[in-house]
Amino acid sequence: MKITNILVVSPMYKELQQLIKKEEFQNDFQFLPESKMTQTDLGWADALVSFNLKSDYDYSSIKWVHSLGAGVDRFLFKKEWNQDVLLTRTICSFGQRIAEYCLSYILKDLQFHDQFQDFKRHKNWQPMTPKLLNEQKVMIYGTGEIGQTTAKILSGLGVDVYGVSLSGKEKDYFKEVLPIDSHYSRLSEMNYLINTLPLTEQTAHLFNEKIFRHLSGAGFMNVGRGASLDVGALLHALEQNHVRFAVLDVFSQEPLPLENRLWDHPRVQITPHISAVTTPNEGAACFLETLKNIEENKPLHNKVDVKKGY
Repeated sequence: MKITNILVVSPMYKELQQLIKKEEFQNDFQFLPESKMTQTDLGWADALVSFNLKSDYDYSSIKWVHSLGAGVDRFLFKKEWNQDVLLTRTICSFGQRIAEYCLSYILKDLQFHDQFQDFKRHKNWQPMTPKLLNEQKVMIYGTGEIGQTTAKILSGLGVDVYGVSLSGKEKDYFKEVLPIDSHYSRLSEMNYLINTLPLTEQTAHLFNEKIFRHLSGAGFMNVGRGASLDVGALLHALEQNHVRFAVLDVFSQEPLPLENRLWDHPRVQITPHISAVTTPNEGAACFLETLKNIEENKPLHNKVDVKKGY
């Protein structure tokens, strides 16, 4: 594939420009914020590097699209994709970041941080014995790069890690991987559920009453996509104590609207989509590696299967 003109559209376009321009490529580049991109810019480009597409533009001249994020639902979910256009995604430290994010909330729970902080406010000396990681069972939805890295880190600390995927294919670091349509019998055993799944037709509103009613006071963490969660079902599960607490980093609408009930729920922790951030350095490095592999006709480990959506 011959790539001559590359359009980089991103909130961090200035940082990416500095990093990419240091490298010796013969391609012509334009770097723009999302608000400044025009149809003329797209008509000039052979390749687009961005976090998303705008629905009212014509992308027919583009040969290659590179997502600066790990997820590609903004490009594919409920959209038609030209099969002749190559789509790649960013792979960097997302798995490590998400694993550490989830681990921090698991340890916070097991070590009774909130309870001891409350005791301190009331000057209440009340010992409680922290729980151990090697007594916990965690179910991770999604056994790809992010899910597998999370499983590796948690299992290395003694946690029994179970996986859920569309295929149920066994993967390293998981005690067992279950198909998504027949994993319900294990749910009552779980102490924590972690969603790392991409957003597809199969995963939209996956986390609903059907899953939550099988839980016995588990913690739920969503670091995948906001649209995979039925918020009403989660709130009901919290009320019924099927879910003991929830940690939510992703939402169907971001920023989360001020009137959303999740803000005020005492057992819901909210973070602003920071569990796996693309840094300029990592974003540039993955893009440049992908460009080099394309120009040298090498295999692309970050190529997206556009039919599957990931």
